[in-house]
Amino acid sequence: MGAKTALLAYADGDVASALKAAGEPQAQGTTALVARVFPGWGMESAEGDVLGESTYPPEGLTYAASFPGVDLVCDRRLMFDRPSELPAHILAAAAGRRVVLHAMHSVSDWLAFAVWEEGRLRRSLSLSPNGGIVENIGDPFTFEMPYWAGDRPVESDPEWDEELYALPFHPLELGNEALRAFFGFLLEGRPSPDDVDPDEVPLLGFDLTDPDTSRRARERAALEEAARRVQSRSLHLGADGTWSEAVGR
Repeated sequence: MGAKTALLAYADGDVASALKAAGEPQAQGTTALVARVFPGWGMESAEGDVLGESTYPPEGLTYAASFPGVDLVCDRRLMFDRPSELPAHILAAAAGRRVVLHAMHSVSDWLAFAVWEEGRLRRSLSLSPNGGIVENIGDPFTFEMPYWAGDRPVESDPEWDEELYALPFHPLELGNEALRAFFGFLLEGRPSPDDVDPDEVPLLGFDLTDPDTSRRARERAALEEAARRVQSRSLHLGADGTWSEAVGR
């Protein structure tokens, strides 16, 4: 499995129904959405893409869309080892709507997801075979039950030298099932006729500039300029036998 996600949603109701009726993203609403999630960041428009190709954007790029009934933001900066620690301003931006965070990475078999309803955390899960269960808060959703019950074990592989998988199920398999449950689509596997086609859901693109990064860049430039000036200074012995400092240009 090679699926990766860094996906946040604010929803009024069923996300799948909203995505099926999505149409084109609302440009002004989407820009305002990104500004609420990343307040104070510099923002420039970038080329958009479809949801099926945008759940794990390149570093520094954000994909987002504001549709009637649901707002979506895809950004690697939304990946948290402990989803319950999602910053307060991101939760506040929901304004009482349901919040769903979904993140997974195929390289480490890591999965994390969390759901807030009416501002309260209902469920948060984060686990990987190497890190174990990092967070497991709240009652599991119905779609999780077969996995925790041992009905979805990881099949043995001769290359593992008979070593058992460190978890009772594969996190990415549960993560794919969580995508369908929360958002109505799959990234891997055979979709059902009722699933959302993520390649039919357009998202807008944004290049963001971290204000702290800009500040550090200015500070670094000032230090480099100061160092340059120091390096260009030299001492000269005058005819009267005294030393004087000259600053080069």
